[in-house]
Formats: sequence, C-alpha cells, structure tokens
Amino acid sequence: MARNIAQFINDLPKAELHLHIEGTLEPEMVFKLAERNRIHLPYPSVEAMRRGYNFENLQDFLKLYYQTTRVLRTERDFFDLTNAYLARARRENIRHCEIFFDPQAHTKRNVPFGAVVEGIAAALREAAKGDGPTSRLIMCFLRDLPESDAMKTLEEAFPWRSLITGVGLDSAEVDNPPSKHASVFARARALGFQTVAHAGEEGPPAYIWEALDMLKVQRIDHGVRAIEDSSLIARLVRQKIPLTVCPLSNVRLRVYKDMAHHPLRRLAEAGVLVTINSDDPAYFGGYVNANYYAVQKAFELREPDLATFARNSFAASWLSDDDKQARMNEVDSYLIARADD
Repeated sequence: MARNIAQFINDLPKAELHLHIEGTLEPEMVFKLAERNRIHLPYPSVEAMRRGYNFENLQDFLKLYYQTTRVLRTERDFFDLTNAYLARARRENIRHCEIFFDPQAHTKRNVPFGAVVEGIAAALREAAKGDGPTSRLIMCFLRDLPESDAMKTLEEAFPWRSLITGVGLDSAEVDNPPSKHASVFARARALGFQTVAHAGEEGPPAYIWEALDMLKVQRIDHGVRAIEDSSLIARLVRQKIPLTVCPLSNVRLRVYKDMAHHPLRRLAEAGVLVTINSDDPAYFGGYVNANYYAVQKAFELREPDLATFARNSFAASWLSDDDKQARMNEVDSYLIARADD
C-alpha cells in the first residue's frame, strides 16, 4: 500500500504555489557554485553542511539560508538553480509552479537585479517551450528590512515588469507585521502586480487579518495559525482565500512539534482552500511529493483526499480560468483512471 500511494502521489498532476527558488539550493550545488565563483564556505564538506540543517525556529534557518545564497552571483548561477528545480518538478509531475525570489538578498551583495531575474526567467521560458511546467514569477520583499528598501526594489524591478506576475512578503515574521509594508503593496497593486504575503506562520492570526485588509492580498502563504481564530476561518472560507501550506517546513521549523499536530486537516475540513507545497525543500527535508506523502501518512488520507489538494493547487493558482479547468480535469481523469486499474 505504501508503495502504491507513493506512486499515486508521484503521478498526480499538481501545482506548487509556495516555493522559494533560493530554497532549492542543494548543498551539492552550493559547493559547485562556490568553486565556480571562488567563494570560501565555512563547511569542509556537503555532509558537514547538511548536519547544520537542524533549526530551532525560522530565524535560525534564515541565518544559514542567507549564508548559502552568497554563492549565487551571476545570471548563469540563477539559471542553473532554477533549471535544477524545474527538472525535479517534471519528475514529480508538477504541471504549474509559482516561484518566489528575493532580489534584496542579492542586490545588497551587489548582484545586479537583472542577473537575478533574467537567469530565473530564462530557465522558466525554456521549460515552457518544452514539457513544462508552466510558471509565474513572484518577487518577494524582505519584511525585516525597511519599507523604503522594498519601495526601491519595486522601482528597480520595473524594466522587468513583463517577467514578474506578482509581489509577496517573506523573511522573519516575528515583530514584522504586514502593515509595515502597506504602502509598497499599494504601489505594487497600482502597477498591476498581483499580491500574496507570508502570514500566520510564526506570527499570530492578526498578521493574516493585516495581510488581507492592509495589503489586499489574494492568497496567504502559510496561514496555518488561522486555525486559532474561528472568525478568520469563516472569512477565509467565505471569500475563498487560499492558503499555501508547507507541512514539512512547519514541522522542521518547530511551528508544530510533529505532523500529527499540524492543523492542515482541520483547516481543510473547515472548508478552507488548502494547498500543499514545499517552501524551501533543500533545507526542510522534502519537495512537494514528500509533503503530500507526509500528510497522507499522518492523517491516513485516501487517494480522493490527495486529489482534492491537487485540484486546490490549480484553483488557487494564477492560471487563466480555462487553464485552471483543464488542469483540474487532468486530476479528475487521473483519479478515474486510477480507480479503473
């Protein structure tokens, strides 16, 4: 049964909507790019680096995350990073992905904005011409930096406006409420960008309210702490606001002590549009299929339950309505074919 459900998950058409491209930087690639760019690493080996992936909280992870991203210097580096993720996405039958990138983490190191976005976008274009996945690109602002820095980044991005679909908000959540970036999100919306924000991971449910009311976001990244506020749950259900949940990440960063305590099933049973994603999979022990499998195992989900999460992933995406329906039809056809086997 375990092998059968793993195969079902692997072949299930799905979208991924919460994926930080820098978070796919595997240790092997860290060492490869460090050598290419002549950057010294404080680790003697890949194995030694992996042993450091034992995080107490989000801030603990971010310290390592920003240290490893130092190896990303050139357009080629960002192309190779994105191309490696897309190859894995194809193996996991991800049919569509909406990818975050953090320009401020790179421009502050004097990496040109254009090198970052052009490298990522080139890999996405190449994938779209072949066997996919299709994609959208989301530029995130680092919430622990001043809003003026985010505003500067937004203006800097304008020459590449055609490559970037939306803006988001990420990084250290504690003591950095969404309201801190209300003006830059208003400016982004006026420029035609779609909007999302990380909220309610380590931060309280109040941060989710702020993201909805002050940033006017279309979906919430993480959002798991909504389970603590019944009126917020009612609003998410009523307005069909999706949550891009990352189960393994939440456990690895000790938001919840184990998967059994994760609220994903309760959120779904309450009627919230929940999607399953991987966040920063190189650091958190699994890409999207591993997240599906961990959830299935913890909650003893059946194939139709897993298919619902896959349908949700397309419904919550920024694909056109026709493309959403086509992808959801793929999920339904796969489930029917599976039942006939």
